Amino acid sequence: HPDLKFAGLLNPLDCPHHMRATEIAPFREGVVVKRPVKKGKGSYVDCGIDKEVRIDKELEPGTRLTVRMSPDEESTGKHYKGVAVSPDTPRTELGTYWGYRVRLAESFSTVFTECSYKDGYDLTIGTSDKGDLVEKTTFRHFRHVIIFLGGLQGLEPVIEADESLQEADPRTMFDYYLNTCPNQGSRTIRTEEALLITLASLRQKIEDNGLRD
Repeated sequence: HPDLKFAGLLNPLDCPHHMRATEIAPFREGVVVKRPVKKGKGSYVDCGIDKEVRIDKELEPGTRLTVRMSPDEESTGKHYKGVAVSPDTPRTELGTYWGYRVRLAESFSTVFTECSYKDGYDLTIGTSDKGDLVEKTTFRHFRHVIIFLGGLQGLEPVIEADESLQEADPRTMFDYYLNTCPNQGSRTIRTEEALLITLASLRQKIEDNGLRD
């Protein structure tokens, strides 16, 4: 696809859900293929291995999904067998990182109002060169954290563009307003750079204070 013509320039990833074709694993990511199948016999999925996987559900071709591979994955049949599961299953059952999901929010406020967690985010962090130093900040315990990274002009334009908000000061919008890259030197930091810097800066505090169900 033309949208992927520069994908080779991106930093390579070797994530747990990016498996080799010869690797035996309890879960795999796949895409439903357009292949005839009898009514009620499920669908065939291309999981990047030598044979397609037949799953229990009938899904539209092109659908991406997570598949739990049956124990007889190494069978000599014409296809492997599997079961469609939630993409959260590898994480909740095995503690395995299984990638991220993208959610499009129309405004700053809808990031919160359309949150998929029942009780919302109980820890919110905004980042800015005007924020407090991470080293001098102590986090409270939390279950779901959200971190905001602004564009070249920071978070201010994002908040000001939300007509449903009466307050425009970013510092009042978050539990913590942090500078994750003090003495940055350059006028701006690219978002993809700020993401890595911020996650590295906050990793220990998040691990120490995050509560697990």
